[in-house]
Amino acid sequence: MVNKVLLLFLGFSVISGEVSDEKSIIENKNSAEILIGEFTQADLEKAPHSRWFTPGYENYKPKKEALVSIKKNIHDYEILLFMGTWCGDSRYEIPKFFRLLDEVDFNRKNLKNIAVNRAKKAPGDLDEEYKVHRVPTIIFLKDGKEVNRFVEYSIESLEEDIAKIVEGKEYTDPYSE
Repeated sequence: MVNKVLLLFLGFSVISGEVSDEKSIIENKNSAEILIGEFTQADLEKAPHSRWFTPGYENYKPKKEALVSIKKNIHDYEILLFMGTWCGDSRYEIPKFFRLLDEVDFNRKNLKNIAVNRAKKAPGDLDEEYKVHRVPTIIFLKDGKEVNRFVEYSIESLEEDIAKIVEGKEYTDPYSE
């Protein structure tokens, strides 16, 4: 009974968009765990997320030309990643994104991963500060200022879109005005 009351309480917190200030794992209505707050790649490599993360990561083969460009240019950036472990687009793009980072030896100290609930809320106020309305949202920063962002799905391909961003070429995400 206590577990049902706790689950009910947590469910209302998720629905209302409220989250605590700590890293959390919350159960949704289907009893599947969703991550909330800061996380690492290792968190996605564990069950239940590994069932979608691992195949997406292992089967991704980025285009070589874009990969060369990313490797040459990405190290000047800090990256802020927002995703939902419940979100189909995040489940599709984020394993590939982590594979890309591994392929180019990106310094993970320059990456901050934040998992949001279904209301796109996370502990703290970064989701509001960066106006995150869709996930995944990958924000590229230089000297603490946003340069560009990848939002929800690619225009060409994940690696070609990111190559344009880190090269400083013109790139507009699907939702920019």
